[in-house]
Amino acid sequence: MEKSKEQLKEKIVSGKRITPEEAYFLYKEFTLPELGWLAHQRRCLAVNPQIVTFLIDRNINYTNVCNTSCSFCAFYVPTSSHKDAYVLSKETLALKIKEALDLGATRILLQGGHNDDLPFSYYLDLIQWIKSNFPIAVNAFSPSEINQMCIVSGKTPEEVLLALKNAGLDGLPGGGAEILDDEVRKRISPKKISAKEWLYIMSIAQELELTTSASMVIGFGESIKNRINHLENLRALQEKALANNKKGFSAFISWTAQLNKNTSLGRSKNAFKMGADVIDYLKNVAVARIYLDNISHHQGSWPTLGTEVGKLSLYFGCDDFGSTMMEENVVSKAGGFTAKCWSKSPAELCIAIREAGFTPAQRDSDYNILKIFKTEVEEEASGIKLIKSEGNLAVVAEKC
Repeated sequence: MEKSKEQLKEKIVSGKRITPEEAYFLYKEFTLPELGWLAHQRRCLAVNPQIVTFLIDRNINYTNVCNTSCSFCAFYVPTSSHKDAYVLSKETLALKIKEALDLGATRILLQGGHNDDLPFSYYLDLIQWIKSNFPIAVNAFSPSEINQMCIVSGKTPEEVLLALKNAGLDGLPGGGAEILDDEVRKRISPKKISAKEWLYIMSIAQELELTTSASMVIGFGESIKNRINHLENLRALQEKALANNKKGFSAFISWTAQLNKNTSLGRSKNAFKMGADVIDYLKNVAVARIYLDNISHHQGSWPTLGTEVGKLSLYFGCDDFGSTMMEENVVSKAGGFTAKCWSKSPAELCIAIREAGFTPAQRDSDYNILKIFKTEVEEEASGIKLIKSEGNLAVVAEKC
């Protein structure tokens, strides 16, 4: 056993690709400190070991009406006639985008439910309107939302994505992946697209040179094999993109499922078997960094498990600390939090990164570094200040 561990350690440190069987061995036989050390070595091979990046952006959810009824979601309402249903007006969207720009945002992340009452023209008009009125990048619509547009329009994914790109869409977020293994997907979100469909839509987006990211949510009672299948699906798709001289996934991010009693999965009789703790999260982050050797950037998730765990993730393979978010409505609601609980100012992100022992750097959504903040004086000179005004949506205490 020890000889096998040492051989695998040598393989990982030298930068060689590991197999699914070796990934399983990592999950089962390696201690948390061992995994952290190995993942950090792989991080140092892939990116600048001292720099940790962050993004100034805003999450916006344009509608909460959704027909997929995912068992882990507390955000959606089933129909437009529901008393809490909404579709954001352009006036509200404009206010949110202006607030983001005032903070220095370079991107908005736009996602929503699968709303049967929204025609395809709505999405095209929305992107065209934003790009015509605001100097900001727009990453919008997860693969499952793209599939919804195909359903309402009768168009293929290729036609839908090309039309959106021509309207001004910059990128596709990696949402809706959860676990890319249909054994899990059929149990937690049977109405949602399959793993194969998610991967296919992402492959089209990558062919069109849209910015894409990959995500993973753990804690649905999935097996180690399910997790490895997810990672293998992502690695294989990235391999295809790179072989075709496409940029592929810009980054990978994982977080833990929030299974509060306000979700049907959280109320289920098997809920006690689910969930993922700090150790599960850090192990998964580390194995993902080692396995996904063709995705350079790995993002730590501070919202679901807290800032301290987010800082720890920087020693388990992550080189990015996420974004300001400003609001988060979907995952936070499943965990019983308010949207603004999961928000940090640029200064707060810089402070956390420095406390972890790294140098903060602002990036864009393609991971191009815009500014490295070698000193706190440089942060202030760039307008990154810790403003404590009560009405500022960008600065909210982590624990509400």
